[in-house]
Amino acid sequence: MLKNWNFENSYLELPNIFYSKTKAENFPKLELLLKNEDLMVTLNINHENFDNLLLETIDNKELNSFSQAYAGHQFGHFTILGDGRATLLGEHINANKERFDIQLKGSGKTPYSRNGDGKGTLKSMLREYIVSEAMHNLNIKTTRSLAILNTGQKIQRETYEEGGILVRVAKSHIRVGTFQFASLSKKQNDIKDLLDYTINRLYPEIVDEKDKYLNFFEKITDSQINLIVNWQRVGFIHGVMNTDNMSLSGETIDYGPCAFLDEYNPNKVFSSIDRNGRYAFNNQPKIALWNLARLAETFLHLIDSDENIAIKKIEHILKKYETKYKDLWLKMMKSKIGINQDHEKDRNLIEEFLDLMHIFKLDYTNTFIALENNDLKKYSFMNEWISKLNLRKNINKNEKENKYFNPNIIPRNHIIENVINECKVGNYKKFNRFISLLKNPYNSNIPEEFSKEPSNEERVYETFCGT
Repeated sequence: MLKNWNFENSYLELPNIFYSKTKAENFPKLELLLKNEDLMVTLNINHENFDNLLLETIDNKELNSFSQAYAGHQFGHFTILGDGRATLLGEHINANKERFDIQLKGSGKTPYSRNGDGKGTLKSMLREYIVSEAMHNLNIKTTRSLAILNTGQKIQRETYEEGGILVRVAKSHIRVGTFQFASLSKKQNDIKDLLDYTINRLYPEIVDEKDKYLNFFEKITDSQINLIVNWQRVGFIHGVMNTDNMSLSGETIDYGPCAFLDEYNPNKVFSSIDRNGRYAFNNQPKIALWNLARLAETFLHLIDSDENIAIKKIEHILKKYETKYKDLWLKMMKSKIGINQDHEKDRNLIEEFLDLMHIFKLDYTNTFIALENNDLKKYSFMNEWISKLNLRKNINKNEKENKYFNPNIIPRNHIIENVINECKVGNYKKFNRFISLLKNPYNSNIPEEFSKEPSNEERVYETFCGT
């Protein structure tokens, strides 16, 4: 177990347009509230001395910390961005030679803050801690939360709120938006330098391949297909699928106005700023495809000197995306309803089930659990569909049942709100209990308090990013 960080900063070898040297703001009353001991094991960091280690690291004036520059399409509109409230402390390398970005989120102004204060609310950091750890335990690739600090300051949002800093861990913070930023550079090699660096860091196995840039794009595409299929599996709505929030490591990043479905509605939107439903639940696959097209545009010239040929090569991969996504979605949904093998009417059977859930406003998570437990007969309108399902199961083969498709617990918004409200008065008992249960989301022994859908009074209709 390492007693200290094992930092390298390979990102700083890139041209300096990609970053600015930054330090966390000085917070005299900074206090560590929560630490993730499970993640410390992965990082090989000794948790016993972690409090001092983290506070000393943040205060270290010699540290080579920085904030990243990037651009992005926000709700379809292109803009220049960057880490407006984040400082990357370093790239920690664990005992297995795995590299992890260690980033402070909400640590104060950077050159990219524009008119913002660069800070975050403690409430939004607690929320990200809960949801990102839930996603990890749901077997979905994600950034993770190592720790939360209270800044000891009140910051102004709609009201004055407690300030907080999240210590975020990621395989990489390189985004589609990083490449969009690089494509604006007047220096011809900047996009190539970024591309070579990203391949070397995330997919070193293809470094020496002849068509490595095209192969890289295909790998990124595959990682996004798998990610979105998993989001749809558990009813997760990201909320802000801007190109600057699509990580090339294939991790879910940025848990601002995100949420999990309660009642099933394919057009559901939670984000308070998504007025037109661009990032609604069922739009997520095609938005990921749109974002990938924006990525490909930035290095077409490196795929082939003839732009028309390069475009055709990219289009071929994007068309494969659509087919592969549909196939993986169907396979996933078949697992959720307990069928295997192939039948020409499988998609119709699934879509009929989803339509019934939508029409009768059934809970997404709990309805699949009821199906698993043979408890759907309580809904008389399901009887005909259940008969069709039972008939379809006759062609099933005796395969080993996979129990990791339908979670028994998700971090529902009304429960998160309830837990965080207790944290506001210094009571973390329910928070710790909730985190403990989320570690085993496929366990059938989940207390009803943490698994039931919200009442009308508890229902959350909008979520906010906390900036």
